[in-house]
Amino acid sequence: MTPESGPVLRARRRRATGTVVDFDGRRLSLARRLRRLQRTTLAAKTTVTAAAITQFERGTARPTNAVVAELALALGVPTDFFRQGRPIEQVPASAAHFRSLRATPAIARDQALAFAEIALAVVDVLEQYVDLPTVTDIVEPVDGEPTSDQVATIAANTRKRLGVEPGPVPHVVRLLEAHGIVVLRLLSDVDPRVDAFSTEIGHRPLVLLSPAKDDRARSRFDAAHELGHLVMHQDVEPGSKIIESQAHQFASEFLAPTAELEPDLPRKVDWDLLLQAKTKWGISLAALAYRAHSIGLWSEHSYRRANQHLAVQGYPEPGPLGPPESPYLLGAATALLSDAGTTLDHLAAASRLTIDQINGVVTAGSETKPRLRVTVTPQP
Repeated sequence: MTPESGPVLRARRRRATGTVVDFDGRRLSLARRLRRLQRTTLAAKTTVTAAAITQFERGTARPTNAVVAELALALGVPTDFFRQGRPIEQVPASAAHFRSLRATPAIARDQALAFAEIALAVVDVLEQYVDLPTVTDIVEPVDGEPTSDQVATIAANTRKRLGVEPGPVPHVVRLLEAHGIVVLRLLSDVDPRVDAFSTEIGHRPLVLLSPAKDDRARSRFDAAHELGHLVMHQDVEPGSKIIESQAHQFASEFLAPTAELEPDLPRKVDWDLLLQAKTKWGISLAALAYRAHSIGLWSEHSYRRANQHLAVQGYPEPGPLGPPESPYLLGAATALLSDAGTTLDHLAAASRLTIDQINGVVTAGSETKPRLRVTVTPQP
């Protein structure tokens, strides 16, 4: 009798533990991408092959209980996470407006998309308990390549739809949340090359901002930029320079309509006046210099000289505006639920998500508070 090889014995032992009939391959893919693991890397942490993991994720094969235990250990989730629960919406790269697809490694992009999927699942279960703001109809798709004036008109129309009064937008992130758009900061362990992005694949729009941009002006512009995508770029293939330029134009006009901003811009490079405009409008000096040049107030020479000055100053710019704008909606919603006796444990049980996953999303959608350090001087 020929003795069986090690792999054959291991496979026989796995089969003896029984197959998980309600295994959800989408959840395996989700947990793997959140950990930034390739299938081959995950396979090396278990006793199955990368091909088997592909089959599990696609639903063409089911793992045994023993294999599920290995996968759970390797991915840091409980085994119950892989069992079918509330559906989790997939967010493909083709439905997410990343600032630059070419500059974003695929594995980092997949991690960010996985976080967006978890976020939509958390929002979905939250809405079983609490009414979030209704989504305002803001869609105004562009036709072909609109002119700068047409984009400015769309931005003005959007301001009206969102009830923005003339003048600066007080808080861009809170404005989006008030109109049903979920805004989150990306996880701190997401590759910093993943910039802000947005998607409308779920039942409500989702905007994710980079935690690496510790600047109020930049956070406001990023939020307005992603709003531009949600307004103009329905069913448009993301990633092209053309639509990114359109979103930039939209953000500029949405934050500061040219007719209102122009009186606050100096006719020559004057940093005191520019700092005053920065404080009023919540726009960076670099953006103000660009606007002064684009609307014809500054010559090419003046604009180039201003950029050289800013390059010498370095980052952060002079005239800080304070910390980035922070989301509020999900933190407020879970606080209401907690007051009513519904905890994150209840949400985890209802969604089959982990406490860590839910807490990560809620934290990403909550107001950040300044961290104060208390020091104690020992008595002599």
